[in-house]
Amino acid sequence: MEFPVKVALAQAVPTLPDGPGWWYEPKPVVNLTVGHKYCEPTRPSSLESLDLGGYQHIVVLSDDTVAPGPADDRTLVTLLHLRDIEDALGDPYSIVTEMNDDANREVAQVTKADDFIVSTEVISLLLTQLTENRDLYDVFTDLFNPEGSEIYLKPASDYVVPGAEANFATVVEAARREGETAIGYRLARHSEEAPTYGIFLNPSKTARLVLGPQDAVVVLAEGEAG
Repeated sequence: MEFPVKVALAQAVPTLPDGPGWWYEPKPVVNLTVGHKYCEPTRPSSLESLDLGGYQHIVVLSDDTVAPGPADDRTLVTLLHLRDIEDALGDPYSIVTEMNDDANREVAQVTKADDFIVSTEVISLLLTQLTENRDLYDVFTDLFNPEGSEIYLKPASDYVVPGAEANFATVVEAARREGETAIGYRLARHSEEAPTYGIFLNPSKTARLVLGPQDAVVVLAEGEAG
């Protein structure tokens, strides 16, 4: 069966969904069942039939059977519909979206920063850095390995005293002592402001910094627990 745009839904449930249109594929993993249901994701009514409020994460993959331009057009329409549904439901899930053309990133930024856009631009930048510095191979291997480090937003209170004046160098050292690498922070008061939505990456290590109880630190870590 061909899908115009592939919509992947992930949810931990005690029982499997039932009804017409669901197919299941056994996998040699624990506590995971992959289900397939036909959907025309450019139609809101078709997406609403999936009961999206029951999911925490949604991945929208680009259609690799058509040209990159039309595929991105359909993906953007799907993304906008998903965000409209999410707003109506009360912000229940995050969305990861794959794009073919990095120029469409600006269009996709009308939604929140939870939508991480993956495109060929990422691969191009990756190969360029490896060409210039082969020592980065081990770093990228760890980042892209399922068993390696991942990017997390962790409470700022795990690293500094909320409301106390510090600098990012202090945050970096506190993260290092936990076996993590701090690469930025997110200010809650700016979380709804485009285009960065309160996220500051690779900031000055010496500039004055005050993080509150609702702020977060962006870290590379091997686990979500502090």
